Amino acid sequence: MSTTAPAVNSITLVGHLTADPVLRPLDERRQVCDMRLAVNDQKGQAPLFIDVATFGSQAEACAKYLTKGRTIAVTGRLIHREWTAEDGTRRSKHSVVGRVQFGGKPGEPTPDVNDNDDDEDDVGAF
Repeated sequence: MSTTAPAVNSITLVGHLTADPVLRPLDERRQVCDMRLAVNDQKGQAPLFIDVATFGSQAEACAKYLTKGRTIAVTGRLIHREWTAEDGTRRSKHSVVGRVQFGGKPGEPTPDVNDNDDDEDDVGAF
């Protein structure tokens, strides 16, 4: 009987988008939104740059409403890929596939998502 605990691959990051999101088709029915996130974990250190991907209706919402500089929180799986470039050098990249929560726009306070009178559920901002 193995005593090894199961591995858990879950990550949550908060940062700023380095460019506008890009929506692209995967096939006739599915789309992906690709984003790049800058995460500063300590003052004075260079930011980490992490690629983020989300799918389906969330991908469409990200492409429609998010822009460069916007704060987002992403929760998902951390993926690591390695490959050999055409020049023979080894390359690697970390990315996150998951759910995105929108933050406030740069220079603006976080919006109050409960300021309307309808009964529909709102997508909150942090």
